[in-house]
Amino acid sequence: MEYQVAADALKGKVILVTGAGDGIGRQAAISYAQHGATVILLGRTVKKLESVYDEIEAAGYPQPAIIPLDMMGATRQHYWDMADTIEQQFGQLDGVLHNAGLLGVLSPFDQIEEKAYDDVMQVNVKATFLMTQALMALLQKSDDGRIVFTSSTVGHVGRAFWGTYAISKFATEGMMQVLADELSNTSVKVNAINPGGTRTKMRASAFPAEDPDNLKTPLDIMPLYLYLMAPEGKEVNGRCIDAQPK
Repeated sequence: MEYQVAADALKGKVILVTGAGDGIGRQAAISYAQHGATVILLGRTVKKLESVYDEIEAAGYPQPAIIPLDMMGATRQHYWDMADTIEQQFGQLDGVLHNAGLLGVLSPFDQIEEKAYDDVMQVNVKATFLMTQALMALLQKSDDGRIVFTSSTVGHVGRAFWGTYAISKFATEGMMQVLADELSNTSVKVNAINPGGTRTKMRASAFPAEDPDNLKTPLDIMPLYLYLMAPEGKEVNGRCIDAQPK
C-alpha cells in the first residue's frame, strides 16, 4: 500500500518521539518536523538529541524541544513530571512515537540472564507503559491524538534465540491492542509499526554479517510513520502494520 500525506499534514501538531537520537527515531523526528510538527526529542544522549535539534532548526522546520531521559532508570514520577512540562510548555500533545528500544542479548532461552531480561522489559515494556499512562490525559485532549508503538517480526511469531526481545514485542503488541480497544470511541488512535530489517545500529548488532546496503534506510520506511500520525491515517486503529510487507 502507498502511504501518502499532504506536505503540511502535521502542521500545528506536537509529537513526542522516544529514542530520537539516532536510527528510525531520528529520521521520524526530522520527517515529522518537515511536515509541520513541533517535535519533542526524547532520548538519553543529549549530544545526539542536540544534533537532531540542529538539523531540524537548520532546515527551517518548527523549533523542536529536547527531553533528556534514560528510560532504564526513570520512575513513574519522571513521566508524570514530563507530562506536566509538556502541557505547560506546549499546551497540547497530539502524538507519541514509542520508538526507543533495547535489543538485549540474543541467546538460547535457558541462558537468558535475569538482569538482561529485566533491562529489556524495563525499556521496551514497563517504561513505555508508564510513559503512556502519564501522557494519556493530555493525548485525549487532542482532537486527533495518536499513539504509535514499535513492534518487530518476532513480535508476531517467536523465533529461536530472540527470547527476551520477542517477549517484549509480543507484550508491546498486546499493550497496543488493549489501548486501541479502550480508546476506540475516543479521538485517540493507537497502532504499532513493525519496521522490518532497517539500516540501523540495532540491526547491525543483531545481524553483524549482513550487508547494510541491502537494507532499507529509515527514510525509506517513513511514509507509514507519517501516515499513522497524519489526518490521512485517522481511520486506522488497533493494527500492527509491517513497514516492509513481504
